[in-house]
Amino acid sequence: MAYTIQDFKKGQPRWCPGCGDHAFLASLQKAMAEIGVAPYDTAVISGIGCSSRLPHYMATYGMNTIHGRAAAIATGAKVANSKLTVWQVSGDGDGLAIGGNHFIHANRRNIDLNMILLNNRIYGLTKGQYSPTSPRGFVSKSSPYGTVEDPFRPAELCFGARGHFFARAVATDAAATVDILKAAYNHKGAAVCEILQNCVIFNNGTHESVYDKAGRAKNAIYVKHGEPLIFGENREFGLVQDGFGLKVVKIGENGITEKDILVHDAHCEDNTLQLKLALMGDNDGFPVALGVIRDVDAPTYNDAVEAQIEEVKAAKKYHNFAELLETNDIWEVK
Repeated sequence: MAYTIQDFKKGQPRWCPGCGDHAFLASLQKAMAEIGVAPYDTAVISGIGCSSRLPHYMATYGMNTIHGRAAAIATGAKVANSKLTVWQVSGDGDGLAIGGNHFIHANRRNIDLNMILLNNRIYGLTKGQYSPTSPRGFVSKSSPYGTVEDPFRPAELCFGARGHFFARAVATDAAATVDILKAAYNHKGAAVCEILQNCVIFNNGTHESVYDKAGRAKNAIYVKHGEPLIFGENREFGLVQDGFGLKVVKIGENGITEKDILVHDAHCEDNTLQLKLALMGDNDGFPVALGVIRDVDAPTYNDAVEAQIEEVKAAKKYHNFAELLETNDIWEVK
C-alpha cells in the first residue's frame, strides 16, 4: 500500500514560529511515507523537551516518556516487538545529558533503532540553559559569565561507543534530511541522525553558517558513499588524505585534479577518516559534513536476543507451561 504525508500527520504542532522542529517534522513524515511502513507498524518515542513533543503530531504509535529515557523505552519496544519500526527522537539536552548513558549503550549494543538527535545547543523548553553541546564560553541563563566546559560532539560520542551509523543534516534542508532518514531506516542497527537546527528564541543562529542554501554552498560538503569529496560554490575545492587526517585543496592548483580527491567510503570498518569528516567545521577551515558519514553492517542486539531465545527453547524439554509441569513428578489426588 502506498502512503502519503497525510497518513502520518496528526494535530497542530505547537512550537515557536520558525523553530527547526517544524521543518524536521515535515521531513520525517515525508520520509515515512516514502519508506512505506504502515503507521500501525511504526512507533515514535521521545523524552522531554521541545523536540520531544513530536510524537503528539504523528499518526503512529508513540510515547512521550521521561527526561533522558527515550532510548531505554525505545529499546524495550524494539526487543519486545522486533517487527516494529522504532524512531527515537531526542534533543541535545534530553539525549546527551541525563540520557547520555542510554545513548552510549544503545549504540554499543547496536539496537535496531532510528535515533534522531535534534541539536540546537541549548535547553529550550526550560528557557535557555546551556546544554552538553553548547560551546565553551557560551553565555546563557545558567552560565551568565560563559560556560567553562567543553561540549560533547555527537559524532565523537557515537563513534566512541562503537556506533555503526552516523549521518547529519540541517533541519531547513528538507531533501537532504529525508535522504538520511531513509538511509537510517535501511540500516539495520543503531542509526544516529544529527539534525542541526536553531532555537529561534534562546539560541538563534547557532548553525547560521549552514542554515540556508547559500551558506551550505560555501560552508558545507555533501558526502556520498563512492563519490569524491568535492565542495564549494563552484565545486572548486576537495579533500585529500594527509597522513591520518584530511586537507583542503583547490582543484586546478598545484597540479591537483579531481582524480586526486579522496573518495568517500561510508562502509569502511576503520572509522578514522569518517570521524575526521564528522568533526570538521566550526571555523576550523573545513566545511561541515552533511549526509551519511558512516554506514557499516554489524549484528544487532535485538536479532541476537531473538536467536538466543530460540536456541535455548530448542534445547529445553518443555516449550510451554503445561509441558513444564509434566517435567516433574506428578501425583493424582482423588
